[in-house]
Amino acid sequence: MNEVRHTNQPASGATLYKSERTRVTVDQGPFVIHINFPGRLVPRSNDHGHGPLAAIAESLLDPGAWIRLHEHSNDEIISWVPEGVMRHNDRTVGELIADPDHLMIMNAGRSFWHEERTEHHDPHLRMLQIFVRPHTLDLEPEIQHGPIDPLVPNEWRHLFGPVSSDAPFTVRNDVHLHDIRLDRDTSVELPAIAGWDTYFYVFTGVVEVDGTPFGEAESGLIVGDGGLTVTAQAPTLLVSFLINPNATTTRMGTVGR
Repeated sequence: MNEVRHTNQPASGATLYKSERTRVTVDQGPFVIHINFPGRLVPRSNDHGHGPLAAIAESLLDPGAWIRLHEHSNDEIISWVPEGVMRHNDRTVGELIADPDHLMIMNAGRSFWHEERTEHHDPHLRMLQIFVRPHTLDLEPEIQHGPIDPLVPNEWRHLFGPVSSDAPFTVRNDVHLHDIRLDRDTSVELPAIAGWDTYFYVFTGVVEVDGTPFGEAESGLIVGDGGLTVTAQAPTLLVSFLINPNATTTRMGTVGR
């Protein structure tokens, strides 16, 4: 499981939990996954996910890696690729590419088959694959793919949210994803919604949140109303999730169970 190294009680009344780089690793040679379970940051929790956010997988693919055709069900799977290219193929849409300019979401529903690969001429790939639990079992499978706005330095970019939101991509539960590229010594407030919790993951760089430092591949969970400030100690790429802890969730997904 993730190892919780620090618990802090911010002045806002929320609780901030910190986890170092996950020790949960699946090594398949040219394909390595480091799996982060946000629910494990909460002491004595019996759920590896936190509400509808099931897991965040840091996925590493060597050039020429091939993840053969396999099935997912009852998970919403988001491919976030800040550098490089992930080549997707499925039985429904065919070949698609996730890269810094394109986001892809597989709303797996009752069943979705796909494969992933990198070509031999592609760079080494490090990406996040995000798993969200849907609100209902066996929904209609679908795929979303399209361009995303360029990141503006030191400004949050909204990537996905619930179907009822104005986000450019959607998942079928109460989770939002924002990302940001921070310059050194820059401070911004973490996204917040009253009554929702916040989970964040440092993809590259070093930040400080409420006096607590977080390095590359470390994560934090803010339980309770947020409104906390993140300050970059070095150039940083950060993702932040807003999570409704009271959302109705299924726990029968390939990953989200």
